[in-house]
Amino acid sequence: MSTQTSLPRRTFLKGTGALMSLPLLDAMLPQTARAERTAGKPPVRMAFIFFPNGCIQPAWKPKETGRNYTLTPTLQPLAKLKDHFNVITGLDQANGWPKGDGAGDHARSAAVFLTGAHPYKTSGAHIRAGVSVDQAAAARIGYQTLLPSLELGIERGRNAGNCDSGYSCAYSSNIAWKSPTTPMAKEINPRLAFERLFGRPGDKADRAKRNLFRRSILDIVAADARKLQQRLGRTDRRKIDEYFTSVRELERRIERVEQAATKRPPKFPLPSGIPREFQEHLRLMYDLMVLAFRTDSTRVATFMVGNAGSNRAYPMVGVNQGWHSLSHHRNKEDKIKQLQKIDKYHIEQFAYFLDKLKSVREGAGTLLDHSMIAYGSGLGDGNRHTHANLPMLLAGHGGGTIRTGRHIRLKPDAPMNNLFLSLLDRVGAGIKKIGDSSGRLKELDG
Repeated sequence: MSTQTSLPRRTFLKGTGALMSLPLLDAMLPQTARAERTAGKPPVRMAFIFFPNGCIQPAWKPKETGRNYTLTPTLQPLAKLKDHFNVITGLDQANGWPKGDGAGDHARSAAVFLTGAHPYKTSGAHIRAGVSVDQAAAARIGYQTLLPSLELGIERGRNAGNCDSGYSCAYSSNIAWKSPTTPMAKEINPRLAFERLFGRPGDKADRAKRNLFRRSILDIVAADARKLQQRLGRTDRRKIDEYFTSVRELERRIERVEQAATKRPPKFPLPSGIPREFQEHLRLMYDLMVLAFRTDSTRVATFMVGNAGSNRAYPMVGVNQGWHSLSHHRNKEDKIKQLQKIDKYHIEQFAYFLDKLKSVREGAGTLLDHSMIAYGSGLGDGNRHTHANLPMLLAGHGGGTIRTGRHIRLKPDAPMNNLFLSLLDRVGAGIKKIGDSSGRLKELDG
């Protein structure tokens, strides 16, 4: 049996053209914590998941408040996870409303979602919004990880041209903004997102050679891994084996998707590496976020499950009309029912993500215990284009600082950025104000 030695928290496995982070191991904990296996305090992560077009409020918003609330039809897929998230109602992004610039609520809903800043309707490349909460965090704590932040999405976007009533496409395509004039482009290709996590920047030739011979990143770092395992105790060796297995399986899934893409009829080409099945695409991206957090490759992530005004159809749940078109339902019951199906479908995928986080043991808890996952939209009612009473779920325990399992009903027009400012505190960002924040959301306190 090998003698266990101490390891720095930022330990990497190295190979030609690759760096691979590791999950939290007992060997990374202080000696006393290692003996007790309790004291090691993992970092807190944060993710922001955006869905477009608002929701059907009566099927989303619970009637009761506090812990004894009843899950609504839309939220039913989260029943087994009820103790691990809060439903928050009453939040508002006041700067999403028009300010003399007319229509364009969908574009504004995305641009304002994480910034709290009103985007300006300008022509050409001249855009201006605000700094988003994820990038505010990345600027303060991003130096602690391989990637300051990770931006993911499902639908392609562009930063040029007009996409909504004269608003630049940059507003509809991005929720992450490094500066008021610099959006952070999202990655929609699982393969490229994976390489961003594990490929060494600048080594394009090495990555191309690796792909040519279909070598796994685990093969590349194998020698370093064998040396590492000789230094670890039994529990850590088991953790490493489980971790490698999950990485290998994710790689294989991505490879299967790419291989399937080469077999499609030439008349229907799709970008290489992007799954044909929408659900597989969604879940791959969710899995990549779990992997990024598990390896501490980043502690900040954003994910757009659709661009602002997305008009995707959902035939898998019997909805063949576009999402955006249906959102202008004019109170027609058949359209409302179809929208509820879309809302519930996305909640099912969100439940999948939370289950994955909950399944990863970390320290004395789970990855979900040490995360804060905000899932919401920049529109409250897509039919009326409202920017008040926004749908928001906050999952995870924030390292034990968030009391979950409740419906928190806030006073009307509570700034969304009060919630975000409270999350920034919990990752140690040390920021006094963001966007239109007016204080902290004390209702979260554990």
